[in-house]
Amino acid sequence: MTQTPRAVVAGGGLAGLVAARHLAGAGLDVTLLERAENVGGRVWTRERDGFRFDRGFQVLFPSYPAVRQELDLERLDLRRFAPGACLARPGHRSTLSDPIRDPRALPATLTNTDVSMGDKLRVARLAVDLARRDPETILESSEPDATIEDYLRGRGFSERFVDNFAAPFYGGITLDRSLSTSSRVFEYVFRTLLTSRAAVPVTGMAAIPAQLAQYARNAGASIRLETEVTDVSVDGVNGEAVTVTTDGDEYEADAVVVATDPPAARELTGVESIPTDARACVTQYYELPGGTDLESGKRLLLNTVDEGPNQIVPHSAVVPEYAPDGAELISATYLGEREESDAELAATTRETLESWYPDRRFDALETQRTDRIEFAQFAQPPGFRDGLPEPRDPDGSVYLAGDYTRWSSIQGAMESGRVAAKAVIEDL
Repeated sequence: MTQTPRAVVAGGGLAGLVAARHLAGAGLDVTLLERAENVGGRVWTRERDGFRFDRGFQVLFPSYPAVRQELDLERLDLRRFAPGACLARPGHRSTLSDPIRDPRALPATLTNTDVSMGDKLRVARLAVDLARRDPETILESSEPDATIEDYLRGRGFSERFVDNFAAPFYGGITLDRSLSTSSRVFEYVFRTLLTSRAAVPVTGMAAIPAQLAQYARNAGASIRLETEVTDVSVDGVNGEAVTVTTDGDEYEADAVVVATDPPAARELTGVESIPTDARACVTQYYELPGGTDLESGKRLLLNTVDEGPNQIVPHSAVVPEYAPDGAELISATYLGEREESDAELAATTRETLESWYPDRRFDALETQRTDRIEFAQFAQPPGFRDGLPEPRDPDGSVYLAGDYTRWSSIQGAMESGRVAAKAVIEDL
């Protein structure tokens, strides 16, 4: 009787959960090992005193192909942000939105002087150009790559557009306000936003890995939490057997998928092409008195000056369930690793808000949580995909799954899990 192939997945983030689901669905005996007390990796939510705090500001784009494949979006009960953003600087705020999907914002968008009419027409032309392209071909394009800034300049966008909108909006997505990230990432995200509004599950972003974990268990995978993988060693003449060592046990496997964070994956596999240059950020959550209205609707507030937080998010305006009755929840995200204390960052946020709303005071702003995320994304300069590792790059029957094999996003993470599982199934 043929023994069922055994697979171990190291890491319970989105990539590892998707890999475990597909491996178990193909009939393998699958064990997933996660060092934390919960699955999700960088995607999780904490609840306290009626508040819901995601780990940093995160959103889901429902039109991502892997998201549509792997998740039941209806069960997630998504709450969507309004298109566009509110552009803010001391003494001034304005609305910039998509007049097709948000017709009520048409007058405000047309009269917005933070972006020229020529730039608005260039956005429309870019939308027409990218709408004709399959999103999956954008990252694979053979055309020369460039930074986002050079790409926008090349298409004729003005300095005003770059400074007032592109830097804070796409800088917030890529954690790179200098816009030195690959234009491929910009095109993919821009194309996605043509058909999808940013959203979050009503119970927080942790609902996403929770659903993936349930699917993996339903397929037959075993998930073991608080179990850190400390070593992966290849055995046998052709590397056909692998031993996984944890902080308390050993597992013999026919294949191992390493789906940990990039630094841990490089240490476990020895694959030097795994990127470890990181983009960091700090997100603080604040409570405001119930009924406090930042007058941006369900839009982000983008800081058009390069000081203070990059963006402020009115979470409870988008998802009332993120705050208890009688309170509002907002967050501010600062890009990079910040030396300021939590109290100093909160003071800067308060000063920023009071500069945007000069007739109001924000003395009641109360810090509820601070997330300092040292490795929020890996750096993605022009041409970054040329040097990314492949799933089969490790020695023997060891495979890689993680957004760093695709691109830094929920789409990249989920897609990488499916691709790694496919490689294991083909090889076994």
